[in-house]
Amino acid sequence: MTKFPDSAVIFPYCPACVLHVSGPDAATFLQGQFTNDLRNLLPRQSVYGLWLDRKGRVIADSHVLKSGDGADFWIVSVSSPAPTVARRLGDHIVADEVAIEDETGSWQGVSLIGAGVGTWCASAPRPGLLFPGRRGGTESREWIFPVSDAGLVKAAVSGAREVSKEETERMRIASGVPLVPVDIGPADLPNEGGLESAAISYSKGCYLGQEVMARLQSRGRVRRALVRVTGPGAPPPVPAALWRADRREGELRSVVPGAGGLGFEGLALVSVGSAGGPFSLASGMQASLDVVPSA
Repeated sequence: MTKFPDSAVIFPYCPACVLHVSGPDAATFLQGQFTNDLRNLLPRQSVYGLWLDRKGRVIADSHVLKSGDGADFWIVSVSSPAPTVARRLGDHIVADEVAIEDETGSWQGVSLIGAGVGTWCASAPRPGLLFPGRRGGTESREWIFPVSDAGLVKAAVSGAREVSKEETERMRIASGVPLVPVDIGPADLPNEGGLESAAISYSKGCYLGQEVMARLQSRGRVRRALVRVTGPGAPPPVPAALWRADRREGELRSVVPGAGGLGFEGLALVSVGSAGGPFSLASGMQASLDVVPSA
């Protein structure tokens, strides 16, 4: 058995959404709802994308995976709640022969983070579902598995260092990866969070919200942008309004203590004109939150 990479770490968690989608119309139905293209998806492969409303706002995100036998699909999200995704899909089933089953409660997950985890995952059969992660900054895989297989998974990663939620959040924020629906959600457009390259196909044809995405592509601009910020002191409760003098310019959405406990860092959605910062947490206060330039 191939040993888990010494330099990699693990983060056990419970996925927010695990839906099983089956039926003769499952493929065509999902293709008409998801922002990314599912037509070339092979068994056990995954595609990351979004579930939008008619105005192109972000309801949820997920990976869509084709089952091992290619007959049906799994919808998995680490952060978007299963009821939200199931309701979004159920509202648009008309005459489609599609069944959606929420199996979230009977599945667990572990993030595998670090160089070599992809090769390790492919080195032997693994129970459950495996797909590339979005933890930010380095190679990662999400391993989602039935609760009944928890012992097998624990044995497979035995000896690996376990990291905290705070550490994984720091990785994600440092890389500017938005968490849906926390950083980008039902009042926001995908492009405001820089999700267009990872989550949207501009060539797949119609899906809910596609017309708005096409207009954004042709115009090439949005009014707000997600930026990384740092500040002194303890992390404030979020969401928190951000100000420049007496003008509200955006909102701090995610926050985590800085490395070594020095100050805090987070992701904020701010107006494009003010995206260079700095900001304050109250009207009229001296600006103390700086924007970290993107790499």
